[in-house]
Parts: sequence; structure tokens; C-alpha cells
Amino acid sequence: MLSADHIFSIASPQEFDDSCLEIFRYQSRHCAVYAKYLALLGVNTDLIKQPEDIPFLPIEFFKKHTILSVNREPQVVFSSSGTTGSVQSKHFVADVAIYEKSFRTAFTRCYGSAEDWTILALLPAYAEREGSSLIYMVNDLIHQSKDPLSGYFLYDHAALFDALEQLKAKGSKTLLIGVTYALLDFVEKYRMDFPGLLVMETGGMKGRRREMVREEVHELLCAGFNVASIHSEYGMTELLSQAYSTGNGLFCGPPWMKIVVRDTNDPFCTLPEGLTGGINVIDLANMQSCAFIATQDLGKTHSEGHFEVLGRFDQSDIRGCNLLIQ
Repeated sequence: MLSADHIFSIASPQEFDDSCLEIFRYQSRHCAVYAKYLALLGVNTDLIKQPEDIPFLPIEFFKKHTILSVNREPQVVFSSSGTTGSVQSKHFVADVAIYEKSFRTAFTRCYGSAEDWTILALLPAYAEREGSSLIYMVNDLIHQSKDPLSGYFLYDHAALFDALEQLKAKGSKTLLIGVTYALLDFVEKYRMDFPGLLVMETGGMKGRRREMVREEVHELLCAGFNVASIHSEYGMTELLSQAYSTGNGLFCGPPWMKIVVRDTNDPFCTLPEGLTGGINVIDLANMQSCAFIATQDLGKTHSEGHFEVLGRFDQSDIRGCNLLIQ
């Protein structure tokens, strides 16, 4: 199988396609759950010659099965948040260094080294939500930061306000990352005038506040912090890569990640750019689990690898960053 170093050095669409097919051939033989799924579909894996023909494993399989393509004990198990009584997704990660390489490289590509940032989090601390892949990532980025003000502020908005005021006065390069409802709660109590602040929301409203469209959320946050735009992060328990939006609602993933949109009525039919359907994700960082995931998100693709997230399928479980805090 390909090495992680190879995956994270992909530099062209052809390299991605070649790597994609090699990982598919490996996982179709070595990931027992995926292999059984392909067999039930009647897929002849020898006939898969291009990434567009690869079947995607429904994300629900992560709730009841161990998805692994290597014969190793997992180093970490990431779990999704969920409502009381719901079944959590679990991602068994055999080598957590691959996840660390993935999110560190993707963050650096978009924002530069985490060492250069002060990173403030409106999220639960790592010890409170140990199974969250998002918290694992943010915890690592905070530790990379050189500023002692970096840290978690979920339960202390007054301390966050004071920290932001200090950082503004110093002219520090500052990132505030948080679940959407927590950011909205903060700007209802405090008004900032920090145009240089980078605010990044990770989604999350259900059970905390009324549902709002992205434009309304971002308008309120822009006004509350006096910033020109709000950034967003797109990731999930079942993936080891993230995509980022710099404020226009369009996400872009790293070179080892690709979004394919499927027809909502025919899950094996892909749609062209601009049409809304279900989001399938190819995440080659999932080289030791399954790299081909059919999510329950709705969206559309655009040119140059950009994509939008427009919502979720009806009757989908409430899951992900929006319920990190219970």
C-alpha cells in the first residue's frame, strides 16, 4: 500500500487518480466491511479503471462496524457526538500520526504554521471530549502555538473577551475557532472591534439555538467581531482530512481529498458541477480504514475543486460538531 508521505505529497490530478485507484484496490481486498459491501453490490473490482467508478461506503456503516483495512490494534478511536440513545459513529485509527500529518499539513497550506498564531477555542477542552477528532486537532494546534494565551474559553466569555482585547492591542495573529452557537452566544454578550481577527466556525446549532442559514449566522458574527468574513471548517469523525472556507461559503480541501456529488435518487450516479446532491468524499488520508465515504450531507461542487455544503438529508441523525457539548 502507498505510504502516508506519498499521499501528502500529491501534486497533480493524475497523481491523485493513480493513488486513489491503488488505495481502492488495496481496500477492496483488505477492508472486510468494504469488501463485503462491494460483493453485495456485485461490483467486479477489476473493472474499476477510474475514480468516478468507485462505489462509496455509506457513512452509517461506521456506527455498527469496525472499518479497518490493516490488521492492527487502533491507537485511537474517534467517536461522533449524538443525541441521548443514538448510536455513535466510531472511527478506528490504526496510526494517529497519519491524522496528525493530515490536519497539520492542511492547516499550514491554508493558514501557515500554527506556531505563528494565537489559537483560542470556544470548544470543550480535550479532557471533556476525548473522543472528538476536532478537539484532538485543535488541542494539537494549541500546543503548537507559542502564545501562552492560546487555549479553551468555552465556559468563560469574560476571559475570552479580555484575551481578545490583549491580542488586539499587541497586534497578534489570532484565530478564534468554535461551534457556531457558542460564537453567537459570545457576540450577544460582548461586542468586539477586532478587524484582524480570524473567526472560524465549525457548525453546530441543533438543540442550542434556532436553526439559521449560513448567511444570517455569518452576518451576525461579522457584526459582533467587526470582521469582514467568517471562515468555516468542514470535517467529521469518519474522515481524517478537513476542508476550509475563507468566508464565501465555498470549501476547498487539500490535494489528497476530493468531493463527488451523487444523485439523491440514484446513489451510483454522479452529478456535474452546480447540481445539488449527496456529498461523497474521497479522503486518501483514510488509507487504513476506508477512503470512499458517502455522507449524509447535501451540497454541490464548483470549479477548481471548490464545493458548498447546503444541509443534510431528511431524517439524518444529528451528529458532528454541533453536539460536542452534552
